Formats: sequence, structure tokens, C-alpha cells
Amino acid sequence: MKCAGDIEVRQVDEMAINIDPIQVGGRLTADAMKAVIAYGDGYSVCDNCRKPFRLDYIKKPPIADFHAELASWLSMDACRLVPGARRGFQAVCQGLVSKGDPVILTALSHYTEFLGVESTGGLPREIQKNAENRITADAAAETIERVIREEGKTPSLLFVEGVDYQYGNHHEIKEISRVAHSYDIPVLYNGAYTVGILPVDGKALGVDFVIGSGHKSMAAPAPSGLVATTDEYAETIFATTAVKGDQTGRTFGIKEIAMMGCTLMGVTVMGMMASFPHVKERVLRWDEELAKSRIVTDALLSIEGTTILSEMPRRHTLTRIDTRASFDRVAATHKKRGFFLSSALSKMGITGVIPGATKIWKLNTYGMTMAQAEYTADAFREIATENGLSLSD
Repeated sequence: MKCAGDIEVRQVDEMAINIDPIQVGGRLTADAMKAVIAYGDGYSVCDNCRKPFRLDYIKKPPIADFHAELASWLSMDACRLVPGARRGFQAVCQGLVSKGDPVILTALSHYTEFLGVESTGGLPREIQKNAENRITADAAAETIERVIREEGKTPSLLFVEGVDYQYGNHHEIKEISRVAHSYDIPVLYNGAYTVGILPVDGKALGVDFVIGSGHKSMAAPAPSGLVATTDEYAETIFATTAVKGDQTGRTFGIKEIAMMGCTLMGVTVMGMMASFPHVKERVLRWDEELAKSRIVTDALLSIEGTTILSEMPRRHTLTRIDTRASFDRVAATHKKRGFFLSSALSKMGITGVIPGATKIWKLNTYGMTMAQAEYTADAFREIATENGLSLSD
């Protein structure tokens, strides 16, 4: 079925239980769907834009209030909307990192964090993960000392993931922040998998920047995200333009350099706003989401040869699975090879596992109902027994 021309209708979440690691937190709410239709035109939110002609000043629709509410919700002082978390990384780097500055990242940092550093000429330096695939304050301190010793200067910024994209593990954010601040290094909290999913309090965590992803974790259209900061860094990160045309003498008011004037318009900002009341409410039900996740991971662990590579017990709905000694053994002789697993799941109405993946892969149970979690758990067990794998209690 086509929606226009050769563009197929997308019915993934309407027709199946989706466990794709990066998609489930970004599913739109019904209110967001309506807002997308109403504000689909490119500059739709600019109907009532008046001086100083900036997105975060628009009062109708209440975009200005939305910015203030986001900052308060995250216990930060100022917030801007950006086209995805990656643009938040870039904005912070643009304000704090100069060419040749060392910047601390982690062995679990997303590639866009590295690109943010590279875009300003910074030198990425990593904190190594421990045997449990977690980033500790001790490792952060060792890395900072090593970088100062080797580079001859203090890092200008430290990135750390609230929950990383590889394992879905939590890290020692408060402790790492204390260590970094003892060297006067500001801390950027990558909340791409936490902001909009579980409660995040920037001041309690002791961080200087909170980055969120609207399309990954806030039920918003892509590309959307946010960067929030404290009063200490707001003027630096959200610095306004000072240039002047040499022939015309033109100036450009209080347009913000890192934001390139305005950021989210139309569909993205209105979808994000429409979903926000639901997002604020759903983060308070995080314990329920964990309970459903554990139903599925317990079922996977009951399958002979299957292990969980993420920290246990699970504290996030994103989980990394190792089925080299279970489903991959089946794939070695199955007529569909590695595609048997995704094919079997698809027939049972479950999607999101990369086709052909039977070695190490990820799933995310976020947003499931309890009935869907139990059905998914049963599906994995059924596929296992049908293919000669034994189950434990």
C-alpha cells in the first residue's frame, strides 16, 4: 500500500510489537500525530513570530513556555531545542572546545560525540570501560591525569553517557562529575537514552549540560532534541551574534550562533511539544517499564546458551544479548541461516531484531504493555524449543 507515489505506508508499530533498540522511545503519541498534521508546513510556527524573531521567544503557539518548562523539568537553568542530540554535542563543543584541546569521552560514547569534538578541532581521549562494561569515577580520574600528563593541558570538557547505546548500562554520573569538577572540567551528560524515558535531574547529577533526543526518547518527530545548561555556561553556549556586514552595516539582533538563529520549526517542535505532557507522566512509571523488560530478559536467559552482556539485574529497557551458543548454533544448520530468528519473530508479529542477527544483538522493550511483554517472552521460548534448544527454570 502506498501513501503517495512510490512511497510505501509505514505500519511497523501498528502491525507488530517493535523491539528495535533506537525506535521505541520515539514513537509518536496520538496528540503528536495531530500536531504534525496541523503544523506540517515548513514555517508553520512562524505565524506569530515577532521581534526579536527567535524560536524560543514565540508565544503562540507557546514555544517560549515550552523552553522554560523543559529547563525546569531537567533542573537546569536554560534550554534550547536542537535538531537531535548530536547538534547539542556540537553546540557545547563550539562554545567550549578550541583546536588542540583534549576532550574526555568514554569507550561507550556514540560516534556523534566524537564528531562534535572533531568539528571544533578537539582531541578525543577515552575513559576505558571496566569488566562490567561500565564507566567509573576511578577510571575517569585516571584518564584525566593521563591526559594532563601527556597533553600538558587540562581537558576542556568531559562527556559521559547517562545510559550508553551499546549495553544500556548506567554509569557513575555523580561521582564522575565530582572528579571532573575537582579539575575544573565541565561535564556533559548524554541523555539520549534517558531524557524522556526515566527521571533526569541535572543538578542532582552535578552535570553542567544535559543533552536529550526528541526522536529517540521523547516521542517526537526527527530530527529533534534539546541542550540544557546552567546559568554559568548559558551565555557561552548560547552566545549571540556580534558580526556586522562590512558593506551594508547589517547586524542580526540576538540570533544565537550555535543555534544558527532558529532550530526546530513546524512538525518537529510541535510534535515534541504535543507529546511532552505524556512524556512527563511516563517517566514516573519507569519501574513498570523495568518490570516488563525483565520478563523478556528472564525468558531469554532461560534459553540454553543465551547470556546477557548488559549489567544485571537490568536497570534499563535496552539490552545487549549474546546468542552465539543458542540461536547462532541453530543458524549454522537452518535453511534460512541467520535469518531464521527475525523471520520466526516476524511471523509471530514481533519486529525490530536486525535480520540475520543471531550472534550479538540488542532489543528494547520500552513502551510495551504487560501482555506484549509476556507474549514476546513466550515467543522467544517457543522459537527456542521449536529449534531444539532446551529451557531452564
